[in-house]
Amino acid sequence: MQVNPVGTDPSQNLGGALTTQTGDQTATDAFGLSFESLLKIILTQLTYQDPLKPMDNFEFVSQLAQFSQIQQSQTTNERLENIASSQANLQAAGLLGRTVDIPAGASTISGKVIAVVFSGGEPRITIKTTGDQTISNISMASISQIREAQ
Repeated sequence: MQVNPVGTDPSQNLGGALTTQTGDQTATDAFGLSFESLLKIILTQLTYQDPLKPMDNFEFVSQLAQFSQIQQSQTTNERLENIASSQANLQAAGLLGRTVDIPAGASTISGKVIAVVFSGGEPRITIKTTGDQTISNISMASISQIREAQ
């Protein structure tokens, strides 16, 4: 169902962006507006609607339900992102003191994790190799194997 702002002419619809939201779309994806702004649009639509062709109550309630669903989806997505970030941080912290293998071209570098840095929302590790070489800023995705420290 599309929302037709200020009138009933579908050609005046602001790009048809107010359709049912799914996946990782958020309330701000719809025209870059907040939930409150979208509600103001509905109120404006009601204020300036044609009195001879009023908006159907079912249509109005459906639009409000869609906006509520968008807001709930946005909140759920934000919480899931926070959980995923926390999980990655815990996994990185759990590597402290362990030995990891990092592929480096045709060879593999092994070293003990001596530090974890949280940079840009992504954990990065620092290892100390058996030759006392310190390598920093290693992505968690680069790790090919994890072992108990030797």
